[in-house]
Amino acid sequence: MDVTSPASILDYRWQGLFRALAVILLWLIALGCGLFLVEVRWENGWFIVPLILVIMFLFTGLFITAHDAMHRTLMPKDPFWNDLIGRTAVFVFALFSYPMLLRKHHEHHQKPATLDDPDYHNGKQPNYLAWYFHFMTEYMTWMQFVGMSLVFCFLWLVLGAKPQNVFLFWALPAIASTFQLFTFGTYLPHREPRGGYDNVHRAHSNDYPRWLSFLTCYHFGYHFEHHEYPYIPWWKLGRWRNRQLRSNSKSRLS
Repeated sequence: MDVTSPASILDYRWQGLFRALAVILLWLIALGCGLFLVEVRWENGWFIVPLILVIMFLFTGLFITAHDAMHRTLMPKDPFWNDLIGRTAVFVFALFSYPMLLRKHHEHHQKPATLDDPDYHNGKQPNYLAWYFHFMTEYMTWMQFVGMSLVFCFLWLVLGAKPQNVFLFWALPAIASTFQLFTFGTYLPHREPRGGYDNVHRAHSNDYPRWLSFLTCYHFGYHFEHHEYPYIPWWKLGRWRNRQLRSNSKSRLS
């Protein structure tokens, strides 16, 4: 079945569910290992730093999983389970409200890189940190900060994780993943290029190979393709982009 057809996504529901559950399960395993099994000492740095990066990557995966749910590409035939997994993923990510994210994300798709886009901030002369803080204030609330503080205390005082472990393996990767998502999913794709935007989505894609695109942000950097074909799940974007590039190359040669 042709991947460009929305109907074709219905064939992917179990693959999408499998990937979503794999991300959530791996996140739980890696987080549990960091919180309760690792002793934070200088001599363990060779293991601590890679584990932090893995947990950060899996935090990002939680959000990407919810993002697919927002586009109904996680389980297209089962909206209840599609949304339940999406709600769960963003809640454990940082106590986000799934309905709020859903509303604002579709506003982003309707009016990308405009003043009506909640993700957008001063794209012509983009200051990275100013844009990042604007981006975060659109989505984070004081109640979330209070809630995350309570989660920190719960992991420390109730479950018995050492505070340094909670900071290094829970708080730090969660914060770092917001920079990963912002950098590769908003800042780089939507900042205005020299000469201005050249497409209706006001977005462009990176030129990374598929393995690097996956590591940077689960192919979220193939952002023009995502806006053009929002019904394609993240794990199909790399293959679809390559197919498009080959097709365009053949057209130029013919």
